[in-house]
Amino acid sequence: MTNRTTSQADIRGFRTGDGPQVVEVWRRSAPADSVTADRFRSLVLLDANFDPEGLRIAVEGDRVVGAAYAVRRLTPMAGTDLEPEQGWIPFFFVDPAARGRGLGRRLLADALDWLHGHGRSRVDFSSYTPNYVLPGLDCDTYPEAAKLLESLGFRTLYEAEAMDRGLVGYRLPEEVARRVAECRARGYRFATPSDDDLVDLFALAGSHFGPDWACTIRAAVAAGTPLDRIVVSWDPSGRMVGWAMHGAFDGVDERFGPIGVLEEMRGSGLGEILLHLVLERMRARRAHSAWFLWTGAQSPAGHMYRKTGFTTTRVFRVMRREVAR
Repeated sequence: MTNRTTSQADIRGFRTGDGPQVVEVWRRSAPADSVTADRFRSLVLLDANFDPEGLRIAVEGDRVVGAAYAVRRLTPMAGTDLEPEQGWIPFFFVDPAARGRGLGRRLLADALDWLHGHGRSRVDFSSYTPNYVLPGLDCDTYPEAAKLLESLGFRTLYEAEAMDRGLVGYRLPEEVARRVAECRARGYRFATPSDDDLVDLFALAGSHFGPDWACTIRAAVAAGTPLDRIVVSWDPSGRMVGWAMHGAFDGVDERFGPIGVLEEMRGSGLGEILLHLVLERMRARRAHSAWFLWTGAQSPAGHMYRKTGFTTTRVFRVMRREVAR
């Protein structure tokens, strides 16, 4: 009989040939957040920060039974900052048939030790960019994982909400159409960016919202996302002041975002206009819904989304563990 009190699995780094089993075990272990082979390749194997030794694999014989992904920056998001104290664990899982023997704890401890060995004293679950899997931990879906992370010293930093909105029957509200017309009469423009406009869009996103926003848009366009998935706004002086888009992540047309408006323009209704203009385009492409994974529940954006008809579908906890170097 199998010993159910102690895990007999070995833990090692990722090796050639592990990928198909990792994907399959992931699917069985987290069916609410399953992954495909091409998405695993894109999120992990093609990541510029991927180190095979950081993807800790639990094996019993020749069978993969779990994994925990530890990652640190090898390539900066911008400039030269490698965030030398920061590490991430974007995901971990254990095959249901191998649970109850402490393997999840062993995998996480091994991943944390690996990061600590590379000088990382601060580890977040799981808000890693640019290739985040989920914003954080959905404690309702994975209560045992929440208990495990807390027992290892992870504490909640904040919560992020995922939201959805149905688009069947959607039409641009008359009030929004009126406000768009008023803005245009005052000299504002709303349009699809040209190739040359991307320079200003990357600068706007990177300078005012963080380098990961610019990287997300750049990667989406480079991967072939059509520019008509983006709506950009210019003020009467010709300055780019905001944008909104869909289809930026994994080429999924129904996934909304990112969206950004210059801080000085917030409260003017510009963000709501951009949101609706993109929803209008999404519906024209026969999207049945719009969804995204991350907003602050009490943030201005969160209130805007709810006003626009979005409702919360999941809540994620962004968690952090800090230790002395």
